[in-house]
Amino acid sequence: MTTEFIWQLPTSGDGRYSQAQRSRRGERAAPGHIPFTEGVSDPRGDRFNYFDYLHQVARAADITGFDGVLVPHDLEGDESWIVAGYLARGTRHVRLIAGFDAGWGSAVYAAKNAVSFQRATNGRFGWQIVAGADEATRRRHADNVPQQDVLARIDEFVTVARGVQTSAPYDFKGRFFEVQGGGFRGPLGGNPLPPVYLGGTSEEALALSARQADVHVFAAAPVEELRAPIARLRELAQGRSLAIGLRIDVLAREDAAEAEREAALYLAQSGQERAGFERGTLVGSYDEVEQRLAEYAEAGVTSFVLGATPSLEEAWRFGEHVLPRLRARLNQDRQAA
Repeated sequence: MTTEFIWQLPTSGDGRYSQAQRSRRGERAAPGHIPFTEGVSDPRGDRFNYFDYLHQVARAADITGFDGVLVPHDLEGDESWIVAGYLARGTRHVRLIAGFDAGWGSAVYAAKNAVSFQRATNGRFGWQIVAGADEATRRRHADNVPQQDVLARIDEFVTVARGVQTSAPYDFKGRFFEVQGGGFRGPLGGNPLPPVYLGGTSEEALALSARQADVHVFAAAPVEELRAPIARLRELAQGRSLAIGLRIDVLAREDAAEAEREAALYLAQSGQERAGFERGTLVGSYDEVEQRLAEYAEAGVTSFVLGATPSLEEAWRFGEHVLPRLRARLNQDRQAA
């Protein structure tokens, strides 16, 4: 199985070098606002906005050899489907993975959007279906399904979305969705299904991915902590093809000392605890970060969802200095196995 590398886009704002504070880079909060320091101007003026910045990040990932970009579902950010559609025409190779909350609409309508996206991008669309926020937050967004039913609804959502794409007529009656004589015909029928990315560590989440996911993405954790849930997921999948993913940040520099200085500065500005930062971020030299990602690959991870602050500059850095030799290393290990 090949290994894919995906860069996560910062839909709700990004930072700059040595700045923990996040902002919407390129946008002005008010006329004449200067996003740097007093006396330093930005020649782009009001002609450049945050969508243009995200386009720069996606282009950086495309050019440096990433396999995809993830546009996460973000309550405080721009709508992921709109962002992904905006980026599609400016990229050539990367898969555009859009986050989507299954509680935000009809599974049939969402499937139609997915098919249209596939047709527009020649099959470069991917779906990250998320469980959403806590119950109180979901209620503020008109989602009143009890928390214990959220994963069951995702199960039906994926079933219906795939069903209407692959067969017509299509009938389904469940707890959350019902279709009578549906299914796509004409140009919407017979298109490639987008890969589905799911996540979570509970037994219910693992069982859901074992049935429905193409990729199950674990949150960042030490490699030894992931071996047991990976083994359990494979046991539940019963031989069904399923890729293991990992969402983790990276802070890679020429040498370890430089990376540690950057990490210390970020922690001092953000107030984040060192233990939490280290759990979610790989900090070190290019060689050290490559080695640690290779260890995750040895444990079974074949889909890496990476991110960093600032996203644009770090996509270039990782894509140029770590990604090529990490790919070569994994290919060599695969051939030797």
